[in-house]
Amino acid sequence: MSNHLRTQSLVFGIPWPELNEGLFYSDVVPHSDSELTLIDFYSRKYKNSAPLQGWLQRIQNGQISVDGRVVKDPNTILSGDSVLVYHRLPWKEPDVPHLLEVLYEDDDMVALNKPSGLQVLPGGLFQQRTVLTQLCWSVKKQNSTLNSQETHPVPVHRLGRGTSGILLCAKTKVAKTRLAAYFADGTSRVGATSNRKAERSGTRKISKIYRALVTGILVDDKVIINQPIGIVRYPGVAKGLYVASPSGKPALSKVEVLERDEKQNCTLVQVEIESGRPHQIWIHLSFIGHPLLGDPLYIAGGQPRCFDPELVDESFAQDGGYQRPTNPVPGDCGYYLHAHQLVLSHPTTNEMISITAPLSSILQTSDEANGSLGSMSVNSAN
Repeated sequence: MSNHLRTQSLVFGIPWPELNEGLFYSDVVPHSDSELTLIDFYSRKYKNSAPLQGWLQRIQNGQISVDGRVVKDPNTILSGDSVLVYHRLPWKEPDVPHLLEVLYEDDDMVALNKPSGLQVLPGGLFQQRTVLTQLCWSVKKQNSTLNSQETHPVPVHRLGRGTSGILLCAKTKVAKTRLAAYFADGTSRVGATSNRKAERSGTRKISKIYRALVTGILVDDKVIINQPIGIVRYPGVAKGLYVASPSGKPALSKVEVLERDEKQNCTLVQVEIESGRPHQIWIHLSFIGHPLLGDPLYIAGGQPRCFDPELVDESFAQDGGYQRPTNPVPGDCGYYLHAHQLVLSHPTTNEMISITAPLSSILQTSDEANGSLGSMSVNSAN
């Protein structure tokens, strides 16, 4: 297959509108739920979306229809197979960047330089202001002149909202399947293997290296962190929060010190992750007593800074949903973590591709700051 390689930097993005388009959520009432009231259905099935009083407000506002008819009586009895639609009204999402830089592109994939603050996929407050939306808008803009049926690229992995750097996206179904398999394979290889076995593994299809600034001074030049990661209940996070846990799933990170700053009491490190657990770098660095500088969520030991699993705030916001948690949550920013380098076997040609995202000055070593080592580069070799 002939690949078109873009080596010149390209920046794209459309400014965000003031309000998003809102959302519509559909349900078909199962026969087991027939005879339930409208309020019982929503307050039981979607209790993580809003408290009871919030769902009452939404119903009385006329935001829910039953079989195409708006129903404002919360005590309406439901019938099996009825179609329910909840309309989440448009809202202003928090301010985030909208511009994306293309680091590498060919016929099968594109690597973007994601800015800190921009979420990858829709979720929570961010349903429109995401990388995925910009990818979709970009293709639609091109198709308006090309009259093409081309689908937009899709991310094959995630980066935390506050994490910057390389985000790999697939442009074809074949590339998506193979790239997703690369990431999954790296995680499965860790399994229950020992550090020594993990060190020996040399057949991985993809390698990810991050740059991070952590609190405190790391004594050892190199550290291997083999700490499982599990989930605990946590206020404001419906599916639970990932933490260091002996009963969790295996995870392996390799940390190398690049520079120590005794005066500022921080250390610049390089982190290679052999697995891809959610928030792995956050958790592993905090587990060894050196959380990311500015990390609002995790403290030493790989545990959350504020932790009361039984605390539930029943107050609700203007749209009926829960108030934004006052305690830190995974989407919070303020830390310094950058997906700096990615080396992978091309999904269709098997050519080795190396991609590097530029470093901000705070994540550069003294030598890099005085030279050009932090600049963008894309290399390929057979």
